[in-house]
Amino acid sequence: MDDITTGIMVLLILLGVASPIVVICVVHYLKKRLEHKQILAAIEKGTPLSELMPLKPTPIGPAWIRYVSGGTLMFFIAFGFLLGGMGRPEILVTFVLLGVAVSLIIRGLLYRKYYLKSQSANQNDMPPNKISA
Repeated sequence: MDDITTGIMVLLILLGVASPIVVICVVHYLKKRLEHKQILAAIEKGTPLSELMPLKPTPIGPAWIRYVSGGTLMFFIAFGFLLGGMGRPEILVTFVLLGVAVSLIIRGLLYRKYYLKSQSANQNDMPPNKISA
């Protein structure tokens, strides 16, 4: 009988965690569907789409800095989990966080390589009388 109550408790916890995620996904789907209907209506009327959809703000700074700093933060969080407890769940969480940290750092370094190549190409394309900022 104890196994049944434990199973029901685990099921209730999983439903409690999963239900907000399902609600967010449904709301996002409905929002995107409405947005597509508006775009199709604007195309049928001949309205320019620039009036309907404003430009998204660009993030400040290069992307590689965000990836490397996020990976470093994940690494320190994983290190905290490793120091905080030596139980089996903590080790599993530590390995997952370390995997995410390493992937973010590698992604940031690859983006940095691409960013530096594109910056040097942009500087070579500039006319000599222009001052770069």
